[in-house]
Parts: sequence; structure tokens; C-alpha cells
Amino acid sequence: MAAAEVIRSEWTKIRSVSSTVWTLSLAVLVTLALGMLISALTRSQFDNMPVRERLSFDATVVSFAGMTLGQLAMIVFGVLVVSNEYSTGMIRVSLAAVPQRGTFLFGKIAVATALALMVGMATSFAAFFLGQAMLGSLRTHLGDPGVLRAVIGGGLYMTLIAMFSMGVATMLRSPLLSLGILMPFFFLVSNILGNVDATKKVGRFLPDQAGSRIMQVVPRIGDDTPYGPWGGLGIMALWVVAALAGGYVLLKRRDAQ
Repeated sequence: MAAAEVIRSEWTKIRSVSSTVWTLSLAVLVTLALGMLISALTRSQFDNMPVRERLSFDATVVSFAGMTLGQLAMIVFGVLVVSNEYSTGMIRVSLAAVPQRGTFLFGKIAVATALALMVGMATSFAAFFLGQAMLGSLRTHLGDPGVLRAVIGGGLYMTLIAMFSMGVATMLRSPLLSLGILMPFFFLVSNILGNVDATKKVGRFLPDQAGSRIMQVVPRIGDDTPYGPWGGLGIMALWVVAALAGGYVLLKRRDAQ
């Protein structure tokens, strides 16, 4: 089967599964809603914040506060795109129709990535504008130095989270196992390693810790991170490449199950 036909087939699969549509919709809603709420609360409490926090106040990052929950939905989307076929047994049919496993995986990842990128970019720009509206006099503008880069980076960050999840799900095949590893990793392990002094230097090189750097405009006081915004996104991209490469190697070597 030609690559174009594989891509059309994968697009049909994704849009016909309601769970994938719902998870992307949820990613948008929770990101926007939480971002607006945190922005409004920040505006009302700004004068009570410690001087150190006010000096390094980053209005752009505040509007992205909802990304924490939005990335959860992106993780679920990435896992479901890949593992749904394994859980239903349809993977045997798919690989029989497309015996070139590299082409099969490329088509699936390409379609899901394009969809995640479109949703991620729309969400990032919407979160920024709505969040800034809530911040009022504390707001920043898209044309200010570093802001456009941060907003575009927010969309890329969400896309890379979905792609990393696809790679992990391809390796593990099970949706429950994939989510059981990814959720604690991003929402517990990474935060602990990134905030404990003894492990902070290691934690800053984890995918989410490094990638989220792209959304920062104002450096934190005393921040000694050895890479910049694009460097952090590059580190995250390397994690994604490693996960997808691992998924490809295992897909090529093992039987469909």
C-alpha cells in the first residue's frame, strides 16, 4: 500500500474513534479554562506576592498554567492512537493490509502528529490571548520580545508530548501499561526530580522539564539552567526521537499481538 493510502487510512481510523476526538477536545478545554482561572487569580493576588516573584513575573507563562492538565489529555491521545488497535486486535488486520511496518508506523505517527500540532497551536494561541485578557494591566503582548516564540513553543510542546506518548505506546502496546508509566512519570517523578536539590541537575534534562523552557520569557532569578528555550525544546525532541525509534525497532522485530 502506498504511503498516501496509508495516511488516508490512518486519518479515517483516528476520526472514527470518538475517544481520540474527546481527548483532544478535553486538552483544549482544560488548558483554556485553567489558564484563565490562574491568570485571574494571579491578577487579584499580584500585590501580595513576594518581591522576588514579582521581579521575575512572567505573564506569558501564567497564561499557560493550564498546560499541566492539557498535556495529560495529549498523553492519553498519543497512547490511544497507537494502542487502540492492539487492545481491539485490529493490529493484525492493519499489518496484513500494510506489511511494510515502517510505512504503517510512519502513516500513523504523521497523521496523529499533524492533528496534535493543529490542536496544540490553536490551544496555545487561545490560551495566551485569553490569559492576557484576564491579567489586565499585568498583561504582555504578542509582539514583545520572546513572546511569539513562547506561544509557538507552547504548541510545539504539546505536540511533542503526544509524539513521545505514541513512541512509548508503540513499545508497550498496552494502553493501561503505557498510561500507568507515563502519568506518574510526568506528574510525579519528573516534578520530584526537577525540584529536589539533589536531583535537580538530572531532572532538568527530562523531556517535560526541558521542553517547557520554550514557554518562558522572563528568566527566573538565580536560574542556572545550562540551556536556553530552543535548547530545551531540542532536548525534548531527542527524547521523542528515541521513543519513536524504540517503537519502530520493536514493531519490526515482534509479531502482531
